[in-house]
Amino acid sequence: MADTGIFCTTAEVARKAGANASATSVAEAYVNQYVAEAESEINSVTRYNWSDNYAGLSADVKSILKSAASNLAAIYVITYDMSGFTSRTEAEDMINVLRDGYLRALSILIDKKVQDFMVGET
Repeated sequence: MADTGIFCTTAEVARKAGANASATSVAEAYVNQYVAEAESEINSVTRYNWSDNYAGLSADVKSILKSAASNLAAIYVITYDMSGFTSRTEAEDMINVLRDGYLRALSILIDKKVQDFMVGET
């Protein structure tokens, strides 16, 4: 099986989920699902189909999309099974950091003026 996501890879999601993430939840089949869901959510919330227009985007914009998608997918990985973490607090702290990064990247992508700049419509 291969990575099927557009914005990020299984390895990038696994790194963000951390060393204590469940081996099952970082399996490629699971991560492919999480990434597909994250990409769809990003496209819907920002009201722009970044997936269809990905090839024409600059490296900077692709990195923002990678950050958003990998953060959200890593949250899904962690919440699937928190038993490998030293404590529930550790897992929750990681989720909070990932959520903050996701929301920060999403706010950049949502901003219409920034979005117009990123897709070359200024």
